[in-house]
Amino acid sequence: MTVMADRTVRNGPERNRIKTLTQAALNADKTVEQVEDVLDGLSRTMKELNSSLSSLNATVERMEAGLDHLDGTLSSLDDLAKRLIVLVEPVEAIVDRIDDMVKVGETMLSPLSMTEHALRGALDRLRNRTVH
Repeated sequence: MTVMADRTVRNGPERNRIKTLTQAALNADKTVEQVEDVLDGLSRTMKELNSSLSSLNATVERMEAGLDHLDGTLSSLDDLAKRLIVLVEPVEAIVDRIDDMVKVGETMLSPLSMTEHALRGALDRLRNRTVH
């Protein structure tokens, strides 16, 4: 014959307490798993961010080198412009003197041109009289 177990102890407050503690432990375990998943994801994100920042730093350094080169080029162009100005000023002075000489020549030739024009007109009139 089989003896039946006494179930009064199992259904008591101790059993409920053990069930509650077991459920709390399972919940805590699940929460720890979730926190670990979040931390793993955060770790991956931080590594990717670190990689991205390294790339960004390299890009900024290249850009800085490019800007330094551009600054050097602009300085060279400024120096070249100053030297060209020094060369152009005497040429401008020569051109101004030649312009003055041409004006004087035109002024001197003006009476000769007027005389030539008058003589041609007179000769043309004489030719026209003799032809008719």
